[in-house]
Amino acid sequence: MITTLEQLRTIYAQPAERAVKKQLDHLDAYCQHIIALSPFCVIATAGEGGALLDASPRGGPKGFVKCVDEKHLLVPDAGGNNRLDSLSNLLRDPRIALLFFVPGVDETLRVNGTAQLRDEPEFILRFEGDRQLPKLVIEVRVQEVYLHCAKALMRSKLWDADAQIARSELPTLNEIIQAQMGSSVVPEPQADMVRRYQQQITDEQGAR
Repeated sequence: MITTLEQLRTIYAQPAERAVKKQLDHLDAYCQHIIALSPFCVIATAGEGGALLDASPRGGPKGFVKCVDEKHLLVPDAGGNNRLDSLSNLLRDPRIALLFFVPGVDETLRVNGTAQLRDEPEFILRFEGDRQLPKLVIEVRVQEVYLHCAKALMRSKLWDADAQIARSELPTLNEIIQAQMGSSVVPEPQADMVRRYQQQITDEQGAR
């Protein structure tokens, strides 16, 4: 078992100079372009007092996360399950990490920093015309930025049509949740769930 950094470094070489120097403390023009093309990111937050970490997917039209300037991002909060895991974590611990994906592009962009939850009109109205106005916006103060190389997505063949898994390979989401809850309620069919979600998204867009 590996328990120290010294042990770990006996297995792995030191990072190459390029891997260290590629880290920035701001969003340059290249990074801002990637974010403007990205319709999907994963947000990681930390709970208080050693609580488990949380990673949450966020999506929207490309550029749904807005770059205010080189040091600030705005992430609109869309309707979800109202558990508020990420938002609650940020109230306790402002550290945040984001990983941006662009469909068809194997490189990803990682942004680390701290966050505040903003509900002032000047933040909310930045998203007027984009979608249904968010109830709040996550304002991210950028501290570390770097590009991940393509190898992970190349290995996974994430964008390869031949690697796509048929949805029928899994039970429906509602079948899984009902089983996990031990419920005897007849689960909603997958097609009905998809139609319901599509209608909710359409309603969000229509509320602009």
